[in-house]
Amino acid sequence: MTFEVKQQEAYSRGELLLRTFLGAIYIGFPHGFILLFLGLWGNILSFITFWIILFTGSYPESFFEYQLKLLKWSTRVNLRMNNLADGYPAFGLETEDDAFQLEVPYSETTSRSSVLIRFLFGWLYVILPHMFVLIFRMYATLFLMFLAFFAVLFTGKYPESWFRFNVGTMRWTMRVNLYMAYMIDEYPPFSGK
Repeated sequence: MTFEVKQQEAYSRGELLLRTFLGAIYIGFPHGFILLFLGLWGNILSFITFWIILFTGSYPESFFEYQLKLLKWSTRVNLRMNNLADGYPAFGLETEDDAFQLEVPYSETTSRSSVLIRFLFGWLYVILPHMFVLIFRMYATLFLMFLAFFAVLFTGKYPESWFRFNVGTMRWTMRVNLYMAYMIDEYPPFSGK
């Protein structure tokens, strides 16, 4: 998996204030409403995918592409809502975004036993250990996002180390989600790199 976010040289103070105080209304609600229904369909496909992988050992490519496009759309929205990128996130599953790159290679085969173990015990060996660490990291990310708001407001720049840390939190979470959605077979590392 490749997940990279392009750090801008300068951020718009006006967009920062607009997103912070009105972002839930003009970004969150319209995108969230559509993503809710697309996400429900994605959950149905995930359930079907589990059984298809269990019997065939292969993740249906069209299902994989849909889930990846859905992840890209929600990432576009999250980047803006977390003030990591300027601009309004585009609507649509087919839309690309210059602010980030998300690539997940499609695998022709998927381990049936691994999928079954993730389904039965994923909460124990994936969710609990990663979430235990990620909770603390997410608190640190929220604190840095708060500080970054003022840094961008006064300087127009997002401090690079804070940006890398916050993107690393998103990358780590993305890996866990992809692993639990059977889209990658490699156990997610405990790292944001």
